[in-house]
Amino acid sequence: MNLTCRAELAIETDYASVVAGALSPELAEKIPRTRISVASGDRKVLVNIEAEDQTALRAALNSYIRWTNVAEETAKEAKRA
Repeated sequence: MNLTCRAELAIETDYASVVAGALSPELAEKIPRTRISVASGDRKVLVNIEAEDQTALRAALNSYIRWTNVAEETAKEAKRA
């Protein structure tokens, strides 16, 4: 696989471990033409995406941004309950 496009998402959140944990199962589901890693630290989640082309990069970015948002919003709602 020849990876030519790269992006890194750095998300600051009080729910970093929850968000990273929610994204972990998605790593097993391969997005075509991409390689993705997720790491978390103190209040930060880093998502690194490498892709063969801009189309694959955009698809992966859109997916991980959406999943991150859902995980964070779910964690916020669970805390309120």
